[in-house]
Amino acid sequence: NDGGLPLLNEFLLRFGAPGIKYVLELCADESRHPIAFYCTAGKDRTGMITAIILSLLGVPDESIVEDYSLSANVYAEMNDHKAMVGALSQRNLDPKTFLGAPPQVMRDTLVTIRESYGDVEGYLDFIGFGPEKREQLKKALLAE
Repeated sequence: NDGGLPLLNEFLLRFGAPGIKYVLELCADESRHPIAFYCTAGKDRTGMITAIILSLLGVPDESIVEDYSLSANVYAEMNDHKAMVGALSQRNLDPKTFLGAPPQVMRDTLVTIRESYGDVEGYLDFIGFGPEKREQLKKALLAE
């Protein structure tokens, strides 16, 4: 509970690296387009992958933060989110901490990427998604 979403995002970056790399590889493969990626709420795993992609494409941090924060009310907009609250409670996690998407969380996550890896390209190198793959991803996503 103490580390909240920023710590969760740090764990996602480090321990979720194989999954993040896999999704980026799928996104870079134009033969799989159109493509969609998502998770339960679209804010944690999906938010992280989206932030990485947007950063790689040169989108300013504040636009990434704004995009992430659109997921802040996803559970409030669902008619029944008791299952997620229950799952968090079973693990002694505070739903108020983990169900939101405060803008500061993404700001902190982008800072963490820079402090730990230099920049998003450094993170992508860390997970084995090198320059050639990054160019392939950019080409696939920016094609007209």
